[in-house]
Parts: sequence; structure tokens; C-alpha cells
Amino acid sequence: MQNLVPYACLFITALLVCVLSTPLARKIALWCDAVDYPSARRINRTPVPRMGGIAIFLGIVAAFVVQYLGTTFAGWPVVLVPSPKLEVNYWTLVLAFLVVFFTGLLDDRYSLSPRAKLFGQALGAVVAVAGGLVIGDISNPFQAGEFLQLGWLAYPVTVVYLVAYTNIINLIDGLDGLAAGISAIASLTMFVLSVWAGRLDAAALAIAVSGASIGFLNYNFHPASVFMGDSGALTLGFALGVVSLLSVTRVAGLTTIIVPLVIAAVPIIDTFSAIVRRMRGHVSIGHADRGHIHHRLIDEGYDQRQAVLLMYGWTALLCLGSLVMTQVETMPRIVIFLTLLLVSLAVVRHLHLFRPVLLHRLDPATGSDEFLTPSDDGFEQAAEELRRSRHHRGARS
Repeated sequence: MQNLVPYACLFITALLVCVLSTPLARKIALWCDAVDYPSARRINRTPVPRMGGIAIFLGIVAAFVVQYLGTTFAGWPVVLVPSPKLEVNYWTLVLAFLVVFFTGLLDDRYSLSPRAKLFGQALGAVVAVAGGLVIGDISNPFQAGEFLQLGWLAYPVTVVYLVAYTNIINLIDGLDGLAAGISAIASLTMFVLSVWAGRLDAAALAIAVSGASIGFLNYNFHPASVFMGDSGALTLGFALGVVSLLSVTRVAGLTTIIVPLVIAAVPIIDTFSAIVRRMRGHVSIGHADRGHIHHRLIDEGYDQRQAVLLMYGWTALLCLGSLVMTQVETMPRIVIFLTLLLVSLAVVRHLHLFRPVLLHRLDPATGSDEFLTPSDDGFEQAAEELRRSRHHRGARS
């Protein structure tokens, strides 16, 4: 129990600092007009400031100031100890966090282009990799004692992994409290896994993220008075990606690689289905639509709180399953994984997540581009034309 006291202090610090600094973040957002105004794609019906990520970031920073003071003056265990196989430079990791946070902050204020935002995320990931945060060797699941050595590929693979993790929280941030709640559940799960694995650095970051996320929910749960914006969503996503890597940057088993993906399965499914849905509708992958999981739940008749709580429950089920998976033998582990997969596929099927909600075509009358939604006349006809064209292409090939 005594070993958990430092983590409790980190959690409470991150929570309290986030609670106390969120009103300041809200004032800053209003001052610089970083505000989400109502639109056809957004759920909110009133303007809401969107720089809550400032408070989340300050909460995480404050937690690590307390960690430093506790280690220096109170005899707390040193957590910034790299894994046995890697030399992680934590100051470089701090720089990577700053790059990602300020990329989100600039986007909240100036609405960066997708390319500029992706560049900032990639730069942050590259800095983290340069600091030693790299996926290590992976145990060969088909041959005991053998390892899959990525070699130089470990560097680009880690960058892609971090950028992907950074984006999944951002892409699911569509309802009041959704991204913060899912981040809290995921980070608490990663905290437990990190403690079990003896990775104190990952555990400290995970518990700080959970404290900041829960503190922010005080203002962000429906009806939200402030949104976290990209400054918060990108920071949380990047932090979760870093935690997952700090936990596995030794010789990683296949299960160790899969578990972080199971924990984040809900936003991963939402992102993947959005890509497929837009490709099927001949719409740019970067073009926003109202086909995300939370949109589908709202269309099913749930209100914002009910939809968010359902997604919390789905995430909690996956996280609980991931915890159990790490504690059982191979066959029960496979059964648990397949059960979680089937449950998730049933939800995907019920919500029709892969069905396009936006079609792009040429207007036959004017020859100009147009976008159609299911409420528009001609949507079903356009959808049928797309199905026929794909069928003919398939027959020719």
C-alpha cells in the first residue's frame, strides 16, 4: 500500500491542477476566439471554447513536478529508469510532448491544414524516437526463444505507431466527455499493466494522464462548458502511445503488443470504419462526416450522456478483458480476445459503421461536384450507381 502513495499523490495533483486551471484555459480560448461554433457536423448547439488542453497539459506537468519533489526530498522510488534494453532520454521525451501540445494549441487557434497538423505530430514522434523510445524486439509467437528483430524498421514503425495513437483520441472527440472519459479508462488500465510489469515511468505517466482526464471531466461532461480541443486530444493520444511503448520497450511478447490496441479498440474501430466509409462513398479520407460511433448512437435515439456512457462501458469491457488476458495461459487468452472481437463486431454491425453517410459525385445536370447525405434526394440513386460501377469494374477484372 505504501508503494501506491506516490501514485496517489500524482493522480490527485494532476486532477486538482486540471480542475483549478480549466477556467483559465477557457478564458484564454475566449480571448483568442478559439471557439467551436455550431455547424451541421457538430453536436453542440451553442459556442463552446476549445482550449481545455491547456489545463490537461498543466495537470500532467504538475504531477511530474510533484514526482521530482517526492523523489528528491521524500524518498519516493525513482521512476525515470529506462528499460533494460533501451536508453530513453526523458528530457527529449518532454520536448516531444511540447511539440505535440503546441501543434494542437496552434490548431485550436488557427485551424491548421491537415498536412501541417500531421507534420507537427510526426515531428513530435520523431523527437521521441530520437530520444530512444523505440519498439524493441518482438517474441516470435511461432517459435519459442526466437525473436523478430525489426532493425532499422523499428524507427519508422514507432513513428507511425505514435502518430496513429495521437490521432485516435482526437478523432473520437465528438461528444461532451467522450475523449476525456475514454482516456481516463485507458490510462488507468495502462497504469495497472505498467505496475504489474515493473515499469514505473510508464505507471507515473499513466496515472498523471488519468488524473488530468478525470479532472477535466468536471467541466467537459455534458453539458460541457469547455472542449479539450486538439491541444488536449493530441496530448492525451500521444501520452497513451508513449505509455504503451514505455511498457513494452523490452523484449515484447505478441500479447504485450496487442493489449494496447485492445485498450484503444473503440477509437481504433471508429477511425478505421471512417476511412472505409469515406472510401466507399468516394469521399476524401480527410473529409469529416456524421458517421462516427457517437453519431450513430445519437441517431439510434440516445442522448449525449447515454451515448457517452455506452461507449465508456464498451471501452471498460475491452480494458477489463485486456487485464485478464495478461494473467492467463495461451488458450484462455485466445478465447478472451475472440470474445471481445465478436462483441465489438456485433456493435459495428448493429450501428452500420461502414455504411457511407456522405457520397461524392458529379451532378449530371451541371457537371459540378456535389456531396449527398441520406436526407438528400438522389442519395439512394447515387449509392446504387456506385454499387453498379464497382460490380462492373469487378466483372471486367
